This record gives sequence, C-alpha cells and structure tokens, in this order.
Amino acid sequence: MMKDLLSSLPEGFVAEALALTSPRDVSRLSSVNTFFRSAAEWDTVWANYVPPECLGEALDGARGSMKELYLRLCDQPIIIEEGNKSFWLDKCTGKKCYMLAAKQLSIALVDSPSCWRWTSIPESRFTEVAELISVCSLEVTGNVNTSILSPNTAYVAHLVFMTTAKAYGFEYQPVEVYIGPYEGNWHARMVYLDPHAKKRRRLRPPRHIGMFSRGAFANYNVVPSPSEDNCPKHREDGWCEVEIGEYFKKGEDEVQLEMNIKEVKGGNWKTGLIIQGIEIRPKNIHN
Repeated sequence: MMKDLLSSLPEGFVAEALALTSPRDVSRLSSVNTFFRSAAEWDTVWANYVPPECLGEALDGARGSMKELYLRLCDQPIIIEEGNKSFWLDKCTGKKCYMLAAKQLSIALVDSPSCWRWTSIPESRFTEVAELISVCSLEVTGNVNTSILSPNTAYVAHLVFMTTAKAYGFEYQPVEVYIGPYEGNWHARMVYLDPHAKKRRRLRPPRHIGMFSRGAFANYNVVPSPSEDNCPKHREDGWCEVEIGEYFKKGEDEVQLEMNIKEVKGGNWKTGLIIQGIEIRPKNIHN
C-alpha cells in the first residue's frame, strides 16, 4: 500500500522533498525502489547542493546533469584565486571544503633561500610547494574568512605535508598548533610532524646527559607521547596530514580564522619538510 501511495505522487514533488535532505540520504533513498531512483536523478535535487557562486567555474566547458556536476565538484577540486586555493564539496554532506596553498600561507623566513625554497612536484595540486631547507624556529600561519564556509558546520583544519628522505629535527620534538579567531584566546596543543614518531618513541633514547641534554632529545620527558590523535596520518593522495584543530561555523558568522603551526622552543635545526597547504573540511561524522 505504501508503495502504491508513493507511486501516486508526482515525481517532481518527491524530487523537491529529496532536495531537503542530504546527498547521502538521497543516495540511500534512491536504492529503495525505482520510483525514488528516478526522482533522485532530477536536476532540482542536485542543484540544491551546488553553491550558486560555484556554478560559473564548475560549468565552464562542462556538460551533463546536475548530479554529474555535483560529483565532479566532489572528486575534482577546482583551483581558484590565481592558483592559491582549491575548492571542492564533501560528497556525503555537500559542505564546502578548501585547501590554502603554501603560497597563501605566512611562513617565517620563506624569502630566505638558505631557509626555504619554492619548488614544483607532481604530487601537488598546486604549481608550487614550500620545501624547508634549514631553520631553527618554524612558524606557519594560514588565515581564512569564515564567510566562505558552510553554515552550522563543524570544520577541522589539517596541515598537508610530506617529508624527504633526509628530513630531521622533528623526530622527538612536537610542534604547537592552534586554530581560532584572529587575535583571540587560543588553546594550543602539541602534534608530531614525523610520520614515524610512534615507532621512534618505542626506541627510547639515552638519559638526558651529555650530548643528549639538548637538541633532538630536548624536552623528551615533558612532551606528550605520540598517539593516534597527535601523529600524522597518510592520505590516499600520497601526502601526510596532521590535525591543527576544530572550529564550528555558527550560522552566517563572519570572522577571520587563524591556523598556526610553530616550533620555536626546542632549539634544534630542522630540514626536509614539504608543505602543500592547510586543508579545511567538515568534521567526519559519517557512519
């Protein structure tokens, strides 16, 4: 009886009702029966998930249905702002996602050739990445206005990077990270940029005497132990990411959001870090 009742409804009416749900719900409902599957293909459903300001660039030279356009925006990030930022949509929720390229970040001493260099690598979506040559103090800052984020959404910011075979200086020394409104009161936490930090920690270094009282092993007993929450994770695209922090975008609020990564206390020299950028995406709450 329920099936007959649904079949008696205009398909366009059902499509408009589906548009009030999430992309994930539409995909689930489309598997219920052929009637829902047909309604879920309507352009009015998927047009609801594509931000109007993105239609211009997304439709440039593109053909197909609004569903195909939506999926393209999820799977193929668009490079915007003269190549310094990328944009895409979260496939399950339709929420906006961004990555700030290294060129759009504020990196201390980045203009000094002995400290950093700009280079191109095929793994990056941007034309240039920042490669660390040698610094003692590391500080990287990214800023974004929350007006570009989706409303009422919990976001998580990540530093996206990789390390070279000759990288050192991050083995036992974590970095401080924080996220919050510009000139606000932030709560910093410590994370590791060494992808092998947990393995190294198990190979406990000697006691803090002689040469081990400073440098790589400085603060060894006072910094947090490497764990799933504060160590880098490997991504499918070949990069590593480490969480900077979370921010909840309330309604249509508009503040300048600052994300910071720094290590200025250890005193040890560092090299071999390659920064692609800072990624801001909705918190993963999918089941």
